This record gives sequence, structure tokens and C-alpha cells, in this order.
Amino acid sequence: MRWAVLYARSRQLPAAAIALVVSTVLIRLLSGAGWAVFQASLALTAAVAVAAIGLSGQDPDLDRAAALPWPRRRFAHLALIGVTAAGAVLAVGSSNVDLPVILRDAAGLLGLTGLAATTAGGQFGWTLPVAWSAVALFVRDDGTTASEVAAWTLQPAGTPAATWTAVIAAVTGAVAYTVWGGRR
Repeated sequence: MRWAVLYARSRQLPAAAIALVVSTVLIRLLSGAGWAVFQASLALTAAVAVAAIGLSGQDPDLDRAAALPWPRRRFAHLALIGVTAAGAVLAVGSSNVDLPVILRDAAGLLGLTGLAATTAGGQFGWTLPVAWSAVALFVRDDGTTASEVAAWTLQPAGTPAATWTAVIAAVTGAVAYTVWGGRR
């Protein structure tokens, strides 16, 4: 059990947890009564982004020398970020947002986080989810598959292109980060 505490501290999990809760609550307070898909997506993006900073350790050589297998820890860490982010958004009020949208967005953003951590390093795990969410804001919703893919985080529940984009991002990112970990 002591290793879990050391792992949490080395990956800055206490600070990330506080930042995740604060960012979610702050977005909820600033949105007032208008809590909709946009605000939920923004809160999920912020939550995943602040928690992603700990996806790689301080010392790569120390990480490689661990007695316990890393893939399970990596997957558990990634899953914990997603569950915590989705839980925080649900806790602050999701009465106007369908549960499948929150779960879809959390999974997809988490996958993007895993991809960013694998390709650029854990300290940059926040880049892909933030970049994709920022681009989604400027995509014209013309009903085409391309616009639904580009703005999948803002689509309503039951949009096949958005769901498949999130699933592909989630699986690809989770597998990449679990197998290879953060770039050194």
C-alpha cells in the first residue's frame, strides 16, 4: 500500500485532484443555470487536462526499474482520471446533459490524453484534449459527418459519428498509453 501513496505523490495526484474539482465547480458556477452540453464538455476538458499532468514520472530510469508491472498502473491511472472527471461533472449537476454524452466525452478526451502522453510526454497529456475541444468550438454544425467528427464533444447523444470518434480515440489512447507509457 505504501507504493500507492508514493506513486500518487510522484505523479502529483493530490494537486491534480484538487485542480480537477476546483475547475469543474468553477465552470459550473460561472455557467449559472445554463448547464448544457457545451459547459459539460468544457468542464470535462478542463478536468482531464489538469489531471493529465502526472501521466509520466519524474525519473524514467526509476519508472523502468519498478518491481510491479507498469501497464496495469498506467491503465488504472488513466481510468481513474476519466472516472474522476466524469464523476465531478455528474456531481455538480448534469440535469440538462444526457449521461451518455458525459461518458462519451470523458472516454474520448481520456483517449486523447493517453495519445498525447504517449507521443509528447505526460507533461503534455493535456494538449490533444484541449486542442480538439478548442477546434470544436469553431466547427460549423452543418450536419455533415465531417463536422460531427470534428465537433464530437459538442454533439448530442445518439450521434453515431461522435460516438465512433470518441470510441476510437478512447481505445487508441488507452492502448497506446497502457503499453508504451509517457514519452521520455
